[in-house]
Amino acid sequence: MAASVDGRLAYVPIYGNSGVGQPGTDGDAIAVIGIAARQVVGHIDFGHGVRPHCPVIGPKDGLLYVTTELDRTVTVIDPHTLKIVGSVPTGQPESHMLAITHDGRRGYTANVGPGSVSVLDLETRKVLAVIPVSGETQRISLSADDRMAFTSDQREPRLAVIDTATNAVVRWIALPGIGYGTAPTADGRFLLVAMPRANKVAVVDLQSMKIARTIDVPRAPQEVLVAPGGRAAYVSCDASHQIAGIDLSDWSVRLLEAGKGADGLAWAAAQ
Repeated sequence: MAASVDGRLAYVPIYGNSGVGQPGTDGDAIAVIGIAARQVVGHIDFGHGVRPHCPVIGPKDGLLYVTTELDRTVTVIDPHTLKIVGSVPTGQPESHMLAITHDGRRGYTANVGPGSVSVLDLETRKVLAVIPVSGETQRISLSADDRMAFTSDQREPRLAVIDTATNAVVRWIALPGIGYGTAPTADGRFLLVAMPRANKVAVVDLQSMKIARTIDVPRAPQEVLVAPGGRAAYVSCDASHQIAGIDLSDWSVRLLEAGKGADGLAWAAAQ
């Protein structure tokens, strides 16, 4: 999901009832939820099954970008009119997750089955490069300075580090378990990596490119969200129905009840 800049709305893609690349229903819509009222207040219809998944608000143009896997694209939506205004080809199937640079010019998709990352020019709406990574990959994030992209190998416990200047994997970081969602701390010093099978979060020191510590969390951690201001991180823990709140000053953990199937996280500005 993604929240609008003013914190009033949440955009929730209806993906379907299966995993990536698996048989099942093909979602064709995004539900728009009024956060204060906790009600569906709008609807975006793609017109056919696309398995929409990862929505991101463009940091400069304010448009809504969402991965549309079955079309092998990222679809561009005006969040005010709820109209589709364009698309960006990824050149790959199963483009599941998306990260956008702070200047809004580049997008990076993790293409699960192909095990690759697509580099997108969001201004010209073209694919610039496809980077081979591994046999299968998942989730993607960018460093605080946009110089590196990170994605997790799903067959080996290691993290790929991509140089965004050369569009190539320049380093692998060994992990204590298969990685999944990642997020950098606001100061750019650390990268948090959820490890669903290990029930831990790895903290990678981005200066030494080594694991600085691991943090125990409830079962099946999925997504990592660093709150604005950089004081805390939140990790959705699917199997436990909980979210682990991590204090980034001392790495302590407190737990929040979240309901069944906790996965995607978004930050909404207070009203």
